[in-house]
Amino acid sequence: MDRRRIFAASAALAGIALAAPRLVLAQAAPPAASAQAPGFYRIKVGAHTATIVHDGFVRVAAVPPTFVRNAPPEVVAAAVQAAGLPGPGYDNFFTITFLQTPAGLVAFDTGTGGQLGSATTGQIAANMRAAGLDPAAVTRIVISHFHGDHISGLTNADNSLVFPNAQVLVPAPEWAFWMDDGQMSRAPEAMRGGFANVRRRFGPYAAKVEQYAAGAEVAPGVRAIATHGHTPGHMSFMVADGSDSLLILGDLTANPMFNLTNPGWHVVFDMDPNAAEATRRRIFDQAATDRTRCVGYHFPFPANGYIAKTADGYRLIPALWSSVV
Repeated sequence: MDRRRIFAASAALAGIALAAPRLVLAQAAPPAASAQAPGFYRIKVGAHTATIVHDGFVRVAAVPPTFVRNAPPEVVAAAVQAAGLPGPGYDNFFTITFLQTPAGLVAFDTGTGGQLGSATTGQIAANMRAAGLDPAAVTRIVISHFHGDHISGLTNADNSLVFPNAQVLVPAPEWAFWMDDGQMSRAPEAMRGGFANVRRRFGPYAAKVEQYAAGAEVAPGVRAIATHGHTPGHMSFMVADGSDSLLILGDLTANPMFNLTNPGWHVVFDMDPNAAEATRRRIFDQAATDRTRCVGYHFPFPANGYIAKTADGYRLIPALWSSVV
């Protein structure tokens, strides 16, 4: 074979070799996924690791005209649009925080259990698996308050235990209110289902329930803070280790566009709206001053950031990084 033919054959082989990987890659490209990536986000708080886990959301088609007791519906609608949402509704998110401590894995609230009548809730089990968290490894569940979207995840639909090895810590004033048969008998009809749900969810854990007071250390390095108003015994939690801290707010505020941006708004879910307003102003002032990282149960995922004070209220500065390395 002469030199010209050798060079031509070599060039052809090189062309095939270069083209082949492109052909293989093109054939191996996966189809576009229709589902979101797993919803979990990790933060280091000193030696502790906090994992924020998404439990899904409920799409509210339109903000009810009575949702904010002391603001006209058109003003509330304008706030939804100012938040960049198309309106007239919004998504209500649910977020559970897990903390790895020397005492084991601690959960703060338990989510919806997928039992609130929406197909977009109940993602906690799948997202825990994706995060490498086993419900059987949870040794302690610290409850902020007894609304259904915080306690329904204690049990499955058949009321079997989701967290079989967990002790359940509950706020003493919250327990006193919701377990009072007199309070249940005097409650408006719309609230009586809440009383029944409390009894149903805590029933299987009866031997494992322990009440705690404000100021108590509910887990190593975690202190309960009285943030009453949303409910009679609502609690928030300060996680601290060395110079690091994380404030788990619970329902101190609903979606930020409501009473974070507008702290004077009294939303319908606050049982004592005046106390709830005073509480959130006090806590948000302190969080803004100290630049404490916060997790909000109803914040858009990954549901954490910093509180900044504005002329009329506060705003959320989402945390755009994680301290996990």
